[in-house]
Amino acid sequence: MQNGYNARMSKKFVLLALFVAILTTGAYFYFNFGKNSARTAKVFEWFNNPSSRPDLMMTSGSKCSEAPFIFPTNGLIGFIWDDSFYAGHRHAGIDIFSGIEVGVTPIVAAYPGYLTRESDWLSTVIIRVPNDPLKQGRQIWVYYTHMADPYGNSFISSFFPAGTEEVFVEAGTFIGYQGNYSGDPNNPVGVHLHVSVVEDDGFGNFKNELDINNTYDPSPYFGLPLNANENPDTIPICQVNNE
Repeated sequence: MQNGYNARMSKKFVLLALFVAILTTGAYFYFNFGKNSARTAKVFEWFNNPSSRPDLMMTSGSKCSEAPFIFPTNGLIGFIWDDSFYAGHRHAGIDIFSGIEVGVTPIVAAYPGYLTRESDWLSTVIIRVPNDPLKQGRQIWVYYTHMADPYGNSFISSFFPAGTEEVFVEAGTFIGYQGNYSGDPNNPVGVHLHVSVVEDDGFGNFKNELDINNTYDPSPYFGLPLNANENPDTIPICQVNNE
């Protein structure tokens, strides 16, 4: 009798645990994927026919309202800060897609600063901004990547060879071209620029950009709704102010 009771209780416990697991998994995918599903669907529609929505394209060098950063390249803002592509992932910047092949779409500096390209960086540069325009006295870093083809052939400007350190650039300075480098020649990313605003570690160095906790929400820097938690359903676009 006791064994039968224990078996029934054990079965109920397993079913309850399974139910809780399903709820937890469902909640995770809702809050990390479902909340952005409307905007993501629009992005994939555009991927199928980039020429169909010219109204969604931003222009290099343009500025949104009174935002401090200019837009660094031509393209559609496909994925934004805190988007999730898979379980446990949080996107630490913004992805801007041109819709054309690698090595064609120019990229410029979004804000003045001091450019560094480490010796092993094939597709990446980072620009140190000593005074954050949104918080004077705070240093930030602006990170640009994917400027190479799948095999690591770089599209970064020849003015910034590997090993470049602290070269001053103005906003609008040509940096390179959009590419699709991922580090794996068999699995390239879509042709785009990834840009993010990275924290300083307090000792004059940039933090690891792969961790979103080391980056700032780029929305106020570009004057666009670039935070996925606050913008679940629209492609960021603005009325531009060309100065």
